[in-house]
Amino acid sequence: MKLSFKLGRLRAMTAAGLAVWMFMLALGSTAAFAEGKAADATASAGTGNPLGINAKAAILMEPTTGQVLYELNADEALPPASMTKMMTEYIVLEEIKAGRLTWDTVVSTSAEAATVPPDGSQVYLAEGEKHTVKELYIAMAVGSASDATIALAVQIGGSTAGFVDKMNETAQKLGLTSAHFTGPSGLEETTVISARDMAKLASTIILNDPEFLTYSSIPRYKFRERDQGELINYNWMLGSNKNSEELKSFAYPGVDGMKTGYIGAAGYCFTGTVEVNGLRYVSVVMNTKTKQARFRETAKLYDFGYASFEKKTIVAPKSEVESVKTVKITKGKSKSVPVITGTDVSFLVKKGTEAKATVLKTNLLPEKQLVAPIKQGQKLGTVTYEYKNPDNGQSLTKTVDLIAAKDVKKAGWFSLLFRSIGHFFSSLFSGIANLFG
Repeated sequence: MKLSFKLGRLRAMTAAGLAVWMFMLALGSTAAFAEGKAADATASAGTGNPLGINAKAAILMEPTTGQVLYELNADEALPPASMTKMMTEYIVLEEIKAGRLTWDTVVSTSAEAATVPPDGSQVYLAEGEKHTVKELYIAMAVGSASDATIALAVQIGGSTAGFVDKMNETAQKLGLTSAHFTGPSGLEETTVISARDMAKLASTIILNDPEFLTYSSIPRYKFRERDQGELINYNWMLGSNKNSEELKSFAYPGVDGMKTGYIGAAGYCFTGTVEVNGLRYVSVVMNTKTKQARFRETAKLYDFGYASFEKKTIVAPKSEVESVKTVKITKGKSKSVPVITGTDVSFLVKKGTEAKATVLKTNLLPEKQLVAPIKQGQKLGTVTYEYKNPDNGQSLTKTVDLIAAKDVKKAGWFSLLFRSIGHFFSSLFSGIANLFG
């Protein structure tokens, strides 16, 4: 059975066209990542373009802290093309979490979805054609199907315009200050967002809805039984492509997302994510010149990140905090309880360097919640640590729980009674002393 590769702006591909594409891919793949392997591992974020990234904008970020390891023109709002669909994908996941949708909800294709312009990737939905949310979502995540995207958007927003309003409201809530969405699929030149905000959106998806990566990492998908071919994932860097003769030279171990994009005004774009040995990065490249270039430039970022940085535990779990070693409690057999950090505090640092974090602030729970009995491990407050990157001065913070280091039982009624009497007379004598003092 012949595979139907839905690449670029082609609606269909003949056998001859497929052969031409395969030939061109082979030429482009031969030295796909050669330029990225010798990246300068001493480069730091915000210092020009030491990696020689051939893109209008780029960024490499650690998603849990938002730590930026490399950036190039990361704050300019640019057209993201089909990377726009990441916001649509995020909203769908949030609607499912809220119970307003399920993966099995049946969506009837709207007229808007059935009339997608011919220059966009699609699965050729007919008006009234019915598919589940899950089927449409995979078509959007794998095949970048704009008609499937619009079908989901109309299902949620009532219309494309209604959904666009929701996209912009969501962007505002997430603090994506550069983002302005004018459509759910990214075919419009008027949708813009910066590389930094796109990386923030990607990080939010990974942290809040990690199941997204289950769908973005599907290498190929047959949308309908009657379809002759399969949708091929536009993300050529997927680690699973190591077994593909056509794409193995682009495969990067650990890559499992997220979204490509292309329109003339945007150039070739890619938001990616990779995890190796427990360390995950998010990357964005915008406005590269070719399909191959967006992956080649991304590989430079990943090579730099893994060669230059390591996650270092600066504060071990269950550590004392110098400024808050104990917390006062009421109604306990003891009047205070020792506290320790609930988890570790880790930051990415340059390999081979020492790193220190300072306590920025502590916050204890309200006094009315600090009442015995107290259980070991119970949260009693938080402590925020600050780490300053010596290379670029970037200030990073991480907040962890302050927890009880041991149990404190509630005092008996007799002890509490005498303690109350003692407090009463202490307050009384203090009042008299103040009166005559």
